[in-house]
Amino acid sequence: MSSESAGPVVLIGAGNMGGAMLTGWLKSGVPGSSVVVVDPGPSAQMMKTINDAGATHVTAVPADLIAGVLFLAVKPQVMESVLPPVRSTVGPETVVVSVAAGKTLGFLEAHLGEAAMVRAMPNTPAMVGRGVTGAFANDRVGDAQRGRVHSLLSVSGPVEWVPAESDIDAVTALSGSGPAYVFYLVECMAEAGRKLGLQADLAMRLARETVAGAGELLHQSPDDASRLRQNVTSPGGTTAAALSVLMADDAMQPLFDKALAAARKRAEELAG
Repeated sequence: MSSESAGPVVLIGAGNMGGAMLTGWLKSGVPGSSVVVVDPGPSAQMMKTINDAGATHVTAVPADLIAGVLFLAVKPQVMESVLPPVRSTVGPETVVVSVAAGKTLGFLEAHLGEAAMVRAMPNTPAMVGRGVTGAFANDRVGDAQRGRVHSLLSVSGPVEWVPAESDIDAVTALSGSGPAYVFYLVECMAEAGRKLGLQADLAMRLARETVAGAGELLHQSPDDASRLRQNVTSPGGTTAAALSVLMADDAMQPLFDKALAAARKRAEELAG
């Protein structure tokens, strides 16, 4: 993947998500010489990654820097203070990509001016190359810009483009926050196993490996989730007994409906 010809990739923020994307870019063949990382205090490991790749690290935006792709990978709560000095990096051919939950294109335009812009929502499995990203592009994003952004985002896993900007808040609720739901599921399963008499560390190992293995089976299998569930559920068996509880009318589905609605509402609140 070449990124030099259309201007540098400028990454604002090299924390967990920004660092995961940067690592993926470098592994996929983006030359370090075409990447500028702006972060006042990256971790020692991230600095090693930057230095080993020959990328440029700066603690503040250089006055003469114009980005080809400007990636905003800072928390939404600090975005308003981060953006003013970043505006100078946005040129006529720059495409801006924000991965901050809730921050709308209107908010970004108010701080950076009118530009080609993409709102993207990756998730933390991007750190191991197994993420998924939802993305929305405004009308100013050309085909070449969209293709370049898609290539940069897809190093972390599949990219799903949505037809409306409002869909990004739903993506945030589902897949952006989703890994935390799965991790909590592991905690709940382990605790339930402990209450059945298993040692706590054994219950956690069993729960952790069960969820990790089920995820890998889902990843590799052509069958959808409902078919895989049915495959492991014998009529009148132990799995069916458990699912009769989990699939009750007042059990998991309405709970997830409520949880995702709360996450989307919070994403909307972060728009201000």
